[in-house]
Amino acid sequence: MLNENIRNLRKAKGLSQEELAIKLNVVRQTVSKWEKGLSVPDSSLLVSLAEEFDTSVSTLLGETIQEESLNEGSLKNISEKLEVINLQLVKRSEMRVRTIRCLLIIVCAIIVVVFIAFAAMNSEYLTWDFNDPELAIASTLLHGFEFLFVRLAPFVFIGSVIGIVFTYRKR
Repeated sequence: MLNENIRNLRKAKGLSQEELAIKLNVVRQTVSKWEKGLSVPDSSLLVSLAEEFDTSVSTLLGETIQEESLNEGSLKNISEKLEVINLQLVKRSEMRVRTIRCLLIIVCAIIVVVFIAFAAMNSEYLTWDFNDPELAIASTLLHGFEFLFVRLAPFVFIGSVIGIVFTYRKR
């Protein structure tokens, strides 16, 4: 919700990401990350954002409470909300990593299964009767696939294993 509020309020003010970034003394990519929900501004920047947009911090955070003065209690409330948002971003990031890891494991499994299938076939299609046009086409396609697969699959397999290892590394 914070990311949508920042984007909507920026557009309502007629500011580009670059212009907002200059006013807040950050880089444009930081504003972009806020709007995409990849990161959140710290509490001091959140206060600056609210001032820039002529709104309250609670409105930026999506709350519909009455305006409070910025005292110690409201800053604590802001930091708690930001902590919750950061935890949600971490969970989303962890979910993406798990999804990528599962896809890489599936790729490795498929490569192993296809290699076993080719080993079991032992290129039997090379002994087929090539006078039959359908068998000749099927044999040619199988041979072409096997030719490319045997040459490319090891690189894909190694890349997938490296990707799996990197997804298990601590950040």
